[in-house]
Amino acid sequence: MEVAARDLPWRRDRSPYAVWISEVMLQQTQVATVIPYFERWLARFPDVPALAAASLDDVLKAWEGLGYYARARNLRRAAQAMVERHGGRVPAERGALLALPGIGRYTAGAILSIAFGQPEPVLDGNVRRVLCRIYDVSGDPRLPAVEERLWSLSEAVMRAAGEGAAGAVNEGMMELGALVCLPATPDCPACPVREECLAFARGTVAERPARARRPQTPHYDVAAAVVTREDGRVLIARRPPAGLLGGLWGFPSVAAQDGEALAAAAARAVFERTGMIARVGAQIATVKHAYTHFRITLAAFEASVERATFDGDEDARWVSVDELDAVALPVTDRKVASAFLSRTKT
Repeated sequence: MEVAARDLPWRRDRSPYAVWISEVMLQQTQVATVIPYFERWLARFPDVPALAAASLDDVLKAWEGLGYYARARNLRRAAQAMVERHGGRVPAERGALLALPGIGRYTAGAILSIAFGQPEPVLDGNVRRVLCRIYDVSGDPRLPAVEERLWSLSEAVMRAAGEGAAGAVNEGMMELGALVCLPATPDCPACPVREECLAFARGTVAERPARARRPQTPHYDVAAAVVTREDGRVLIARRPPAGLLGGLWGFPSVAAQDGEALAAAAARAVFERTGMIARVGAQIATVKHAYTHFRITLAAFEASVERATFDGDEDARWVSVDELDAVALPVTDRKVASAFLSRTKT
């Protein structure tokens, strides 16, 4: 597949660090989205020591908008571990890689095969689909037993490729899945392995990979308060370091309880975080957003307090309107901030 390979920035830099960063960014994110983030990231954090020395706020700001923020937190933690244990370099041993935060079986295989030429298999979404079709695997690949079979098939492909071809073979399968063996509209006539594809021979391409019906995605109503005080500064709070959007800043928010008015929930969010009684005003934005396992509709309200009895602490502070651009906000809060700024300028 090298003849048809796309010219991507991480393919021009095969250093272990660049491969690692690109593979983590590409998890559950489209290539076109990743390219500018990757280029800015390497300009800002050119190597492991630079990333390890960066503050969490700087790392999250560089990641802002890319989603799945645990990836960014784990990149920084892994870089710090690499400085402590491996002289500031990405290790070339499977066990050492797997011991690092955020590096699992797939990422370790990608680093070892692409950056170091080691015969390690990979199994991402594209490779999974390619293998399901070539070998006509009928089971749902999300099931553990089916996934293990696919890993075994990937290992068999790697053994058949021979010494020195690991990176090219793995990237070739990734590229085949990204450009030809597409989920809904595979271009079988253009496929270079069509003659070896059991699903093509048996007429089951459209049925592979098999997918069980997913349960209905839960939906939550969330309320946020954009609290300002007399000097025009705005209240923001940092989310807990672990969990969804961990470490990012945002406006105080809570999920509305059954029967609770959204404006009341916004006031509750302020009280629970700061102890202040907020006067909630007009709704300034409605933002709908889908996460991996649930969806939300966020209602944001203007709010004020009679006396700003909360001066701020380590994880909550008053910032100027201009400072909102400098902090890392989730995409939902960034949209709320834009709506708020638009109102202040009119």
